[in-house]
Order: sequence, then C-alpha cells, then structure tokens
Amino acid sequence: MEIKVLGPGCVKCRGLAHRVEKAVASLQLSAHIEKVDDLNEIMRFGVLQTPALVVDGEVVIRGDLPSYKAICKLLEDLKNKE
Repeated sequence: MEIKVLGPGCVKCRGLAHRVEKAVASLQLSAHIEKVDDLNEIMRFGVLQTPALVVDGEVVIRGDLPSYKAICKLLEDLKNKE
C-alpha cells in the first residue's frame, strides 16, 4: 500500500500524518508512507484543500482531518478491496 499525506505542514496536516502512521502500525499494514509538502506535487493530485490523503494513487481524503477511528476504518476497507 502506497500512502501519501499531502499538505504544507500545518497543524492539521501533521495531525493527519500522525494518525495515519498510528493506524498503519495498529493495523499492521504493509505500507509506505510519504509526506508531500511541495505545492506543485499536491496540485498534480487536483487537491486544492489540505490536508489530503492519497492511497495507491487515489485521493481518499481532502480538506479534512478525520478521527483516528475513521482513518483505521478507511484503511481497513481499502486493504480488504485488494
């Protein structure tokens, strides 16, 4: 699983990155997490509001900081789709 956390480093962006890292560890997922703060790269995903979360090339969250439980559920659901 390839995960990208998109955002310039604001509080919400750091919060999303932390929750994603915690969820990946808790769920014992095999995932590569990358933090992307370059605005040109973020724009390539069509994201205008950060934070955003990209999983396997698909933007699954944009402009929101979901709860840890919501992130766990999202990642579990995406894993089960594989």
